[in-house]
Amino acid sequence: MRKIRKGDQVVIRTGKDRGKRGAVLRLVGDDRVVVEGANRAKKHEKPNPMKGTTGGIVDREMPVHISNVAVFNPSTQKGDRVRIKTLDDGRKVRIFRSNGEMLDA
Repeated sequence: MRKIRKGDQVVIRTGKDRGKRGAVLRLVGDDRVVVEGANRAKKHEKPNPMKGTTGGIVDREMPVHISNVAVFNPSTQKGDRVRIKTLDDGRKVRIFRSNGEMLDA
């Protein structure tokens, strides 16, 4: 089970986008995530009439290392670490380290 999943609200902890908050759009490999609105870079795109793209310079979100993001805790309004706990019925759930609240319902 992963500690950070697609759709989670995360906070960037280090780098040029420190403090920005956004949703995880996708996971790239085992150790990188793409966060909405963070780590944007300008990329030159060729026109492709088959796909319907006009080309030019476009802004794209680039991957961030998973160690540089923290899951946003709504009760403390800060980024927080997450641990995995196995319940009595065998289910695994993610729990915030600071206050013990369950992240998964």
